[in-house]
Amino acid sequence: MAAMDLAALRRYARYELDVLIEHRCRAGEDPYDFIHDLPTVDELVVFELRADALDARGMTAQYAMAKHAARSALPDAAMHRQNIAKLEYDLLRDIALEHPELTRTVWTLLGTVAD
Repeated sequence: MAAMDLAALRRYARYELDVLIEHRCRAGEDPYDFIHDLPTVDELVVFELRADALDARGMTAQYAMAKHAARSALPDAAMHRQNIAKLEYDLLRDIALEHPELTRTVWTLLGTVAD
């Protein structure tokens, strides 16, 4: 994605979240049952920035394959989980340094990297 300012990214993420909520409500779901499971606007922004950073590094395919291997029963799954955790830490840390307004969200997400 071209360099967008944080306000534009937040507007886009808010729109995306609104569409998701509307879609689920129209499908008959009660917002009370799912709203707490949805990502926040800033989390969506961080996810987009992380995807952009992976793409800029040319690592999108490698990341996807490593995530898949990390969930497997392969003997090297633990190594893949460690590599993914390290890469995500580095990406998220870079996002926090570049966008200080997202630091709280980044640190919250870093707590879930090992999951």
